[in-house]
Amino acid sequence: MSQPKLINQVHSAIRVKNYSPRTEEAYWHWIKQFIFFHNKRHPNEMGEPEVSAFLSHLAVKRLCDCL
Repeated sequence: MSQPKLINQVHSAIRVKNYSPRTEEAYWHWIKQFIFFHNKRHPNEMGEPEVSAFLSHLAVKRLCDCL
């Protein structure tokens, strides 16, 4: 049997923790940002280096936005 789609996996994981729908929306927003930053690669294909690159990008972008 095939694995559920990413959005369904996220939805299930968040609901198990009883997070609000608004929190789920925020999480999904950042997940999409992460995926698009890495040219639509699936998160299963990525690891710590990609997370670090994304976080560094956010830090630099915010620094530049503040200047």
